[in-house]
Amino acid sequence: MKITVVGAGHVGATCADVLAHKDAAHEVVLVDIKPGLAEGKALDIWQSAPIDRFNTKTIGVTNDYSQTANSNVVVITSGLPRKPGMSRDDLISTNAAIVKEVTEKIIEYSPCTIIIVVSNPLDVMTYQAYLTSQFPRTRVMGMAGILDAGRYRAFIADELNVSPKDVHALLLGGHGDTMVPLPQYTTVSGIPVSELLSKEKIDAIIERTRFGGGELVKLMGTSAWYAPGSAAARMAEAITRNQKRVLPCCVKLEGEYGLENVFVGVPVVLGKNGVEKIMDVKLTDKEHEALQKSADAVKEQMDVLDKLQHG
Repeated sequence: MKITVVGAGHVGATCADVLAHKDAAHEVVLVDIKPGLAEGKALDIWQSAPIDRFNTKTIGVTNDYSQTANSNVVVITSGLPRKPGMSRDDLISTNAAIVKEVTEKIIEYSPCTIIIVVSNPLDVMTYQAYLTSQFPRTRVMGMAGILDAGRYRAFIADELNVSPKDVHALLLGGHGDTMVPLPQYTTVSGIPVSELLSKEKIDAIIERTRFGGGELVKLMGTSAWYAPGSAAARMAEAITRNQKRVLPCCVKLEGEYGLENVFVGVPVVLGKNGVEKIMDVKLTDKEHEALQKSADAVKEQMDVLDKLQHG
């Protein structure tokens, strides 16, 4: 098994490091445009192999996609963060061009790969990779729900002073402040969270989760990387190990949840073929309304991308 991670910044390097430590593939290739960056980080990770006892070989390359040939999974983290004064449309335009170029290079050498997109704005960049690759929807997905659910679960674990391992949760919708957490599907070792926390507490945790990325930017002056990198690695590992994990991922919906031709986060079964099943869970009217609103916000961004593509 071979996994390529495009972009050796904080998120990409963390993803490669987590994958190597999990022995999720025999080889992890890290690619970047900055000379020496991917090579240095890959070498640093490899030198930890004898210490942390893993076998995955990590290799770094500068813009040499021939080294990525026959990758089973490719994680795309490339793209620029939104800068002050930059509009959302500017960000879409800039990062769509990057994701398009990366996807073209990837599929040239790995036509049967499965693509995981981490670049922002997440949902619309997944759409860009889908358009460029022309792969079936089962082989192009975005990382969002695992990260958002991870934050949600961590906050619940803090509030209850319990192990985060025992907190299970589900979120739907777009990545960011339009996400749709589902308290009815949130449990602590099978106990519904509503039995353990008041509605006010749950609502406060949901609100904090919605703006979880912004909280970190305020603290550090930059966006997160440990949790996003780990979340992308979790998806890649589920595919290379054929784990059939049920994880929330951004995928193209074709009628599920009453939504057509839009990329939003929903629970899926991830295995060796990519998205092996989309779980269509029952929602309350209020949750369905929130998911529709989230999908509408994503559709607006997809429309921006369509206009850019067609001049």
